[in-house]
Amino acid sequence: MKISSTLYLILLTLFLQGCSIFPKEQDETKDWSAQKLYTEAKKSLNGADYENAIRYYELLDSRYPFGRFASQGQIDTAYAYYKFDEPESAIAAADRFIKLHPNHPHVDYAYYLKGLIYFNRNIGLLARLFQQQSSTRDPASARQSFNEFSVLVKKFPKSRYAYDALLRARYLRNNLAMHEVHVAQYYMRRGAYVAVVNRCKYVIENFDKSIAIPHALDLMAKGYDKLGLSKLATDARRVLSASYPDTAIQKHKKSWWNPF
Repeated sequence: MKISSTLYLILLTLFLQGCSIFPKEQDETKDWSAQKLYTEAKKSLNGADYENAIRYYELLDSRYPFGRFASQGQIDTAYAYYKFDEPESAIAAADRFIKLHPNHPHVDYAYYLKGLIYFNRNIGLLARLFQQQSSTRDPASARQSFNEFSVLVKKFPKSRYAYDALLRARYLRNNLAMHEVHVAQYYMRRGAYVAVVNRCKYVIENFDKSIAIPHALDLMAKGYDKLGLSKLATDARRVLSASYPDTAIQKHKKSWWNPF
């Protein structure tokens, strides 16, 4: 059955009038000042209500981008995303803060927060439960974390976060060095002895004084043995013996992987 155009217009009018009966959802923040938005955001953040904190901070940023609460709200947004388990959004917020406020008194915290996010990114529940060696995982986040902490220490040596960043950077450097040793061990199992030696050389040349050095020297000597290069194997063992006590490798095998 066809509906006449007149009837269609009547039905459409009634439908639109019916829709207007239902009240639109009210935005309780529409008349809030910048200070009110910041206060409510901070209250939510302190109360671990991170979702609402993010909402209020983003409203503050969109409505009052140049106000006196804007910059603090932007760095707080990064922290709220971090606590809300949204690492990508937290990193993006921290990057934006660094770009907009390179000379801000709290820009050191933005670098520190980025370092923390990358530091914790690959440490999951299973890794904690089974004490998985972190150097066996993809080192991409470890490298990014190391870079952020290194920038912080170099640019802001007097920062309140510098000492902690330095300790974490040292841990990450050892972690990255041990990752290279694990790769060399993999090559050893595969019979790729030239790759073993080259990987160990890389560790020795790029991670001096790290806990991976005695492992690299020991593995290098074994690689040279497999290649029939006995003189080079003897040289590697002589350096190992002269530089490290006999118990060094066993000691590091038991303790190096402990999380910071």
